[in-house]
Amino acid sequence: LTGPLTLVAAAKAEDSFLAEMLRMMEAAEGGRARYRRIADRVSAAYAPVVHLTALATFLGWMAATGGDWHRAVTVAIAVLIITCPCALGLAVPIVQVVAARRLFEHGIMVRDGGAMERLAEADVAVFDKTGTLTLGHPRLQNLQQIAPEALAAAAALAANSRHPLSQAVAVYDEGKGPVFEAVAERPGFGVEGRAEGSLWRLGRAEWARGDGASGEVADEGTVLSRDGAVLARLEFDDAIRPDAREALAELEDRLGPVEMLSGDTARACRRVADRLSIAHVEAGLMPADKVARIEALARQGRKVLMVGDGLNDAPALGAAHVSMAPATAADIGRNAADFVFLRDSLSAVPVALDVSRRAGRLVRQNVALAIVYNVFAVPVAILGYVTPLIAAVAMSTSSIIVIANALRLGRVRR
Repeated sequence: LTGPLTLVAAAKAEDSFLAEMLRMMEAAEGGRARYRRIADRVSAAYAPVVHLTALATFLGWMAATGGDWHRAVTVAIAVLIITCPCALGLAVPIVQVVAARRLFEHGIMVRDGGAMERLAEADVAVFDKTGTLTLGHPRLQNLQQIAPEALAAAAALAANSRHPLSQAVAVYDEGKGPVFEAVAERPGFGVEGRAEGSLWRLGRAEWARGDGASGEVADEGTVLSRDGAVLARLEFDDAIRPDAREALAELEDRLGPVEMLSGDTARACRRVADRLSIAHVEAGLMPADKVARIEALARQGRKVLMVGDGLNDAPALGAAHVSMAPATAADIGRNAADFVFLRDSLSAVPVALDVSRRAGRLVRQNVALAIVYNVFAVPVAILGYVTPLIAAVAMSTSSIIVIANALRLGRVRR
């Protein structure tokens, strides 16, 4: 208010989150889903079949009426009009558009039109913990037990990472820590950098100490180390997402027991699992371990819904049959997911499942309505009982019925 303000453009407009949301909406409404591809192929084959039918009708009436071309042309035109594939062409895309819009009203973006079909097929749900079952805003619990110099170094190093635990430490960065060089983030392990001639690491205990990246994971949480010597141990707490217990209960009713796959310690995972009544918990997992578990479920014939965020979950999100991520996820996590939910509440997951399943039922109903309409309307038109005007009304009515049936998806519980 009292001086000049300098603005720095950190990204192009087309790279903004708003632009990403718009692209997701366009993809959802225009996605080439399996049902839509089938309808498009049927519609493409429909035109030559209809024209041949109209021609055969014209020739048949010419023969039956002794050359009354006016009558023959009228009946043929009625056949052309009444068999217009509008209802069949609208059967799938209108449901996709309505479903994507309903999901958007609940704060859920769809990245691909086919994702709704895959979500409707899901039969097991797998969740990450930090940033997914929890809000991803952890707090440092043992702040008073950490030396100021160690906290300053940890905060300076954590400022180079977007991991939720790193961000919880980075808030204490006041510029008093070492100046790090060659900083690198190791997915599943932590972040490391060089300063003052030493290698500093912040992350998984056995990795920070240099004990190796494999073997049994010790339940030691996050530590700060310098050349393998532990300088501080950090303990965190994170709030559970709103409606998490209710959302998981709904999913268990529909899909069976949910699973938690997390890279965090067994103690931290069990604390969250107990609060959410999750029986199957696997802790201390690397990104590849999560993918291995999802692939194991797939080999059993299961179709996995994976919900996760962050760099560590991107491979698992890509390996799952269908996936969801919160809007707070890392960019790579959002790009790997099929759905992105914008609100804090975890109720987005059962809502998306509900909408997807109802959309699948409505698609099948619309296709059946379009087929039944043609099965009854075409013979009646060929027999000459329909005028072109009546045919136009019937064709329009079939399209209106298909659209009205799709709009029934609007009645989604909130």
